[in-house]
Amino acid sequence: MTKTELYDALDYVNSSRQKRMEMANLVRNEPKLLLPLIEIVMEADNPLSVKAAWVMEFTVKQDLSLIFPLLDKFTAGIGSLHLDSAVRPMAKICECLILAYFSKKPNEVRKVLEEHHLEAISTACFDWLIGDYKVAAKAYSMTSLYLLGKKFKWIHPELRLVLERHYATSSAAYKARARYTLAKLNN
Repeated sequence: MTKTELYDALDYVNSSRQKRMEMANLVRNEPKLLLPLIEIVMEADNPLSVKAAWVMEFTVKQDLSLIFPLLDKFTAGIGSLHLDSAVRPMAKICECLILAYFSKKPNEVRKVLEEHHLEAISTACFDWLIGDYKVAAKAYSMTSLYLLGKKFKWIHPELRLVLERHYATSSAAYKARARYTLAKLNN
């Protein structure tokens, strides 16, 4: 399948779990499609980037190792995304990567996720946490940043400051996740 054919196939993807899963299975069975998929995701103003992001999230959640060869491209591009529906799945992928990186179980993520990747994820997560995005992207970012703060000591004080600053004016869902994260920060 070419990149053009991938564009055409993404046109048929909708927000249903079934359609996203069908396309994710196609990509999983043809891993060479992940590069053009990520390129489409990073076309920040393209409405198809949202559908590509949905598919990428489903694909990577099924097999995290598929993104390993593309970590440079992924981490270099996530900061430029601004469509909320594309940011949420990218924040989820970041959370999956960071949860695996800080897992007590030995895994490949620790070997492939380098310091510059972690820094790029930290920057993107702070941008999503501060920016005008829905609570899901912010919640995934809180989790990622809390864990990243174990490696980068400057993150926890900044995270605490951001959460406290936005707490009063945020939604109930944001407040619930912020309380949970602040409680972990205070332990």
